[in-house]
Amino acid sequence: MLGHRFVKFDPNAGGKSRFEQLLDVFMQLLTYTSGDVSEALQWMNELDKQYQLTDDEYGMGDFIDDLRQNGYIKEDDQSGQIIITGKSEQSIRKRSLEEIFGKLKKSKQGDHATRKPGQGDEVSPDVRPFQFGDMLEQIDFTESIRNAQINHGVESFSMQEDDLQIRETDFKTQTSTVLMIDISHSMILYGEDRITPAKKVAMALSELITTKYPKDTLDIVVFGNDAWTVEVKDLPYLQVGPYHTNTVAGLELAMDILRKRKNPNKQIFMITDGKPTCLKIGGRYYKNSFGLDRKVVNRCINLAAQCKKLKIPITTFMIASDPYLQNFVTEFTETNHGKAFFASLDKLGAFIFRDFESGKRKTVY
Repeated sequence: MLGHRFVKFDPNAGGKSRFEQLLDVFMQLLTYTSGDVSEALQWMNELDKQYQLTDDEYGMGDFIDDLRQNGYIKEDDQSGQIIITGKSEQSIRKRSLEEIFGKLKKSKQGDHATRKPGQGDEVSPDVRPFQFGDMLEQIDFTESIRNAQINHGVESFSMQEDDLQIRETDFKTQTSTVLMIDISHSMILYGEDRITPAKKVAMALSELITTKYPKDTLDIVVFGNDAWTVEVKDLPYLQVGPYHTNTVAGLELAMDILRKRKNPNKQIFMITDGKPTCLKIGGRYYKNSFGLDRKVVNRCINLAAQCKKLKIPITTFMIASDPYLQNFVTEFTETNHGKAFFASLDKLGAFIFRDFESGKRKTVY
């Protein structure tokens, strides 16, 4: 009888190579440096001095050469500076997705699938007889030919309408999503880096939407004093500006984008520290950074109500723990009947999930 076999433990067997280990650190640093390769490599050298990340066999110069050979960095033709490539941008988004959502329990919430059969992407094991109006591509010819052989015989083969079988497909709804990201100065105030976790959540959400639901539409809006759109590939480079928080401008732009989308299902994801401080009235900015100004807050609440009437739910990712800011997010979310995730900076993978439609509250890991 075969029992247990004991062998010498090799910590490197089946593990990551030295390049892959250093690449994990490098990708994390790129998020903090907003895609600045030179600054990230300087941090790598400092970490190497302190923690001996490399040795005589594989040095930091070897790692930089491997980054070039594997297509993670390149030299810019115009400036001559070393920059990251599209491969690195996608790798950062994928790693953010794994970091943020990798430990979440599987659930049916958030899935686009419905229980209704129809013209969709997912093939169902169920078949049914042909009905008038069915499309030609829905016919299961294997089952149909089998029926024809059984009903009419092999020698005098013929296929009638009664022989045709339709292969069902599961219908999946398509959704138009606008992802709003707060890049106001408050995202780095008081020595607390809120923009890096915000970027990680944004990259994780964008990667999830573009990979799992490729037929959905995704637009990304950043908002400071004003609001404008950016591409998914620009997410690693986002930086906080000397801006106030014009949440109203972000919501108005998001609503304008969704009005043009033909999908019946629309939603807004908003990543913020939860404190709107600015409005644009005519050609001037109305600003108040010292508290929750009711003039600004009321405009935000009114837009939340408008989105509710338009059946546009707003999911807020709250990157702050201040109670009075969370109170605003609570009021905003209840008005919209949306959802809110309150995320601490040191444990971004665990959110307090609040569903104001069902009144349930639970922690999602």
